[in-house]
Amino acid sequence: MGYHWTNADELEFEERPPKPGEPPRLAAGLTDPLALKQSRARLWRYPPHSTGRRHQDHAQEEVFVVVSGTLTMLLGDEPERVDLAPGSVVAVDPMTPLQMRNETDEELVCFVYGSPPVREGADFLDDVELPARGS
Repeated sequence: MGYHWTNADELEFEERPPKPGEPPRLAAGLTDPLALKQSRARLWRYPPHSTGRRHQDHAQEEVFVVVSGTLTMLLGDEPERVDLAPGSVVAVDPMTPLQMRNETDEELVCFVYGSPPVREGADFLDDVELPARGS
């Protein structure tokens, strides 16, 4: 078959380990349901005031698409803060430090797509202080 699809209500969201004092994030794998062979994808749900792990992927280029809510990304060695509204898209090159954050009182839903589909590893980095908006 030349195409594959799934509905959001058919996805199985799994809890991801939270940071102390934060609610757990949820992730649903899309790679298998969509039979992706050249890439990997997940749908993430971040509760209010939750953060992902700061890291840099060794091989994957990643694309982040904000479905709902506001995604705050910290990008680069000296992190630049980028606030993204629904419909916004950001692409991140391999070996670029990044961190996903939800700094709002509403849930964030974000589609994350990476290619190639290899798991060459990632370096997990220490959190940094959140730069002020517009910095």
